[in-house]
Amino acid sequence: MFKRFKIRDYDFKLIIMVLALAGIGVMAIGSAEPALQTRQLAGAAAGAVIMIALSFFNYSFFLKLHWLMYAGNLVLLALVIFMGKDAGGAQRWLKIGGLQFQPSETAKILLILFFAQFIMEHKEKLNSFKIIACCLALILVPWLLIYKQPDLSTSIVVFVVFCVIMFAGGISYKLVLGVLAVAIPTVAVMISLALQPDNKILEDFQRNRILAFINPEEYATKEAYQQLNSIMAIGSGQLDGKGYKNNEITSVKNGNFISELETDFIFAVIGEEFGFKGCVVVIVLLMLIALECVSVARRAKDLAGRIIAAGMGGIVAFQSFFNIGVATFILPNTGLPLPFVSYGLTSLMSLFIGMGFVLNVRLQARRNIQ
Repeated sequence: MFKRFKIRDYDFKLIIMVLALAGIGVMAIGSAEPALQTRQLAGAAAGAVIMIALSFFNYSFFLKLHWLMYAGNLVLLALVIFMGKDAGGAQRWLKIGGLQFQPSETAKILLILFFAQFIMEHKEKLNSFKIIACCLALILVPWLLIYKQPDLSTSIVVFVVFCVIMFAGGISYKLVLGVLAVAIPTVAVMISLALQPDNKILEDFQRNRILAFINPEEYATKEAYQQLNSIMAIGSGQLDGKGYKNNEITSVKNGNFISELETDFIFAVIGEEFGFKGCVVVIVLLMLIALECVSVARRAKDLAGRIIAAGMGGIVAFQSFFNIGVATFILPNTGLPLPFVSYGLTSLMSLFIGMGFVLNVRLQARRNIQ
C-alpha cells in the first residue's frame, strides 16, 4: 500500500496550480454568493489535505478494488433514481446519513479508476471485439443511470472521458477513425431528430436550450436569457474588470440578472470583476493542469497510471471547455461546473481526489522520459 518515494519526483507545480485555481474559485464564490464562501473554503482545504494524503498511497493498491468501485458506483447512481432529491427539475442528489452529495460527480473518478485496472488486465486484447464490447457495456450502464436523472451534460462528459480512456489505453487508430466516420453523421441525425416536436430523445428544457443557442433572439427572455447576460457581464469587464465585490449599479451580477452565478456561470463573475486578464489567468491555469496530467500520463510506470492521469486531464479540459463555452455563448447551456472554481463540494472533492491519484502516478513515474 505504501512505497518509498523521493521528494524530487513530487509534482509541486501541479499542486500549486490546483490550489491557485481553487483559491480563485473561493474568491469568485465570495462575490457571487457570500454565504457560500466559507463552505467552499473549507471544502478546498479538506480537499487539498485529502489530495496530498492520497498522493503517498500506491494507486495500484486501490485499483485491486476496481470491481468493488464499479459496483458501489452503480448502487449510488441507482439510489438516486429511487430516493434522490429533486432540484431544478432533475433528480441528481442523494442524502445518506445527513450527507448530501451528487453521485454523478464521484462516478467520473470511480469510472476512471475502474477502467484503468480493467483495461490494463486486458491490454493485449483491447482491440478485440470481445473486450471493446465489454468496455462499451460496462460504460453504458452507469451512463444510462446518469442520463436518466436527467443529466445530459454530465453524461456527455462521461462519454468523452471514456473515449480519452480508450485512446490512452491503446485502442487502434483504425477503430477510432471508423467509429468517428459512423458517429459524426449519427450524432448529426440524432440532434436533428431531437429538435423535432413531440420527440422523446430529449426533455423539453434540453431541446429548448439547443434551440435557444441556434436562435437566441427568439428565446432572449427565456432559455437564452442567462447566457446573453453572461456575455454582457464578461464583455463589460473589459481588460482589468470592475473590481472585486464592486458596488457598481451597472454590474450584471449586482443586478441579479444571472441565476446560478456561483456554479454554472462563475466565469461571468470572473470576467466582470477581473476582466480579460482574470479570464486569461483562469483559462491558462486550467490548460496547464490538463497538460500536466497529459505529461504525467506519458511518464507513468504502467498503463493504469497512464489512463488515470489522461482521464483526469480529460475531465479538466473538456469540462472547462463546456463551462466556459456556455458562459461565452459558443455552446448551448449544459449546466456543468468549472473545475476547482464553481461552487459544489461533491465536484470539488472528487477533483481533488482524482488529482491525488495523478500525483501518485507522477511519484512512481519512469525517469528519463522527455
